[in-house]
Amino acid sequence: MEAGTTIMQQVQISEAVLEKHVYSVWALPPEYVRVRVKKLMEGLRSEFGGPQFEPHVTIIGAIRLTEAEARDRFKKACETVKPYSATVEKIDTGTFYYQCVYLLLHPTTEVVEASALCCSHFGYNRSGSYMPHLSLLYGDLTDEEKKKAQEKACILDEGISSLSFPISHLALCKTDTEDKSCKSWETVEEFSLQP
Repeated sequence: MEAGTTIMQQVQISEAVLEKHVYSVWALPPEYVRVRVKKLMEGLRSEFGGPQFEPHVTIIGAIRLTEAEARDRFKKACETVKPYSATVEKIDTGTFYYQCVYLLLHPTTEVVEASALCCSHFGYNRSGSYMPHLSLLYGDLTDEEKKKAQEKACILDEGISSLSFPISHLALCKTDTEDKSCKSWETVEEFSLQP
């Protein structure tokens, strides 16, 4: 009887280790940019609702892996990506919940290359071209509400649409896309990029 219990426990432990979760790789803006963007996000949420989340630029969207696979691939990807600069092109709106209102970034060679390097390490095949952006608001808003939110963002922070900032940190995050509250989202690991 006891031997059976032990095998059962081992199977449960193995399944927990092998359990796949949804991970994303984020480029993290420096602290002074995060503080500024968070203030803008709060201003938008106070009027339009939506969940709270950390300011980030998604490099790889939701990919399902075990934690060990995700950590290993993340480490290898970070060793190949060099620090780079990001520049905001404009405040824009999208058609998806997770791309409701965002800062569209210039798809410079280094921005696109950072994503391509990470994708190759993760074995991630992107459908379509990479659209680098920093989301300000998640939600299912009408086109009219999105337009209002876009205008409000311009009023709340007039200089945000010409912002440039360095990216020298990447994060591996557990991002269950089914959880639209983002409450279960968590940073698993952060990595400081080496020049």
